[in-house]
Amino acid sequence: MFWWAIGSTILVSLISLVGVFTLAISDKVLKKLVFLLMGFSAGALLGGAFLHLIPEAAEKAGGINIYLWVIVGLVAFSILERYFYWRHCHEGVCDVHAFTYLNLIGDGFHNLIDGMVIAASYAAGIKVGIITTIAVISHEIPQEMGDFGVLVYGGFTKTKALFFNFLSALTAVAGAFIGFYFYRHIEGSVPALLAFTAGGFIYVAASDLIPELQHQKDTKRGNIAFVFFLGGLVFMWAARFLGH
Repeated sequence: MFWWAIGSTILVSLISLVGVFTLAISDKVLKKLVFLLMGFSAGALLGGAFLHLIPEAAEKAGGINIYLWVIVGLVAFSILERYFYWRHCHEGVCDVHAFTYLNLIGDGFHNLIDGMVIAASYAAGIKVGIITTIAVISHEIPQEMGDFGVLVYGGFTKTKALFFNFLSALTAVAGAFIGFYFYRHIEGSVPALLAFTAGGFIYVAASDLIPELQHQKDTKRGNIAFVFFLGGLVFMWAARFLGH
């Protein structure tokens, strides 16, 4: 079961390289594409938080106040953004925007939990583990595309965005190790981690990505990006049923 879990999380991690197809695209075309992907990512992050992470945390909460942990996540990511803003921005000019790092941190937490969940599901049987892996992949593909778009829009080169997105995705493998060997000891903390991650996703989407969409001066481009934003929400809503 262990190697099934590790193999599945490696497969999930490789999905983060979905942006490799953009290496053959000109920077001019990519600039237009990543703005749309950022809109999709904003919808996927909000959909992931409200339709997946928070309901799952509430289902497993026990005596944990998950809504408090959502707030803790929001506050923590706000503090992180202030720190990264001071470090990476000088006199209002940013070579790399803070939300790129926040997105990587939030996605890293999310992938870590995905790895734990996959490992725990394989403990119930190979069939259950495979179904869970397919469900995770179903929401990882569009989310990783959106994450790649956010990193490039935020200032990363295409190669750097692929590399760091892949590093963030590899936390799923670490999650599989933790889930397989220590899940019984940390199971009670999973709802808090889910809620904390949801708070981070909500903050990144509402504080950074959506304002970027709203400030788009090109009305046509802004409207198309809004459609992609709705598409991200709808996809995460559909993925919820696939996950069940």
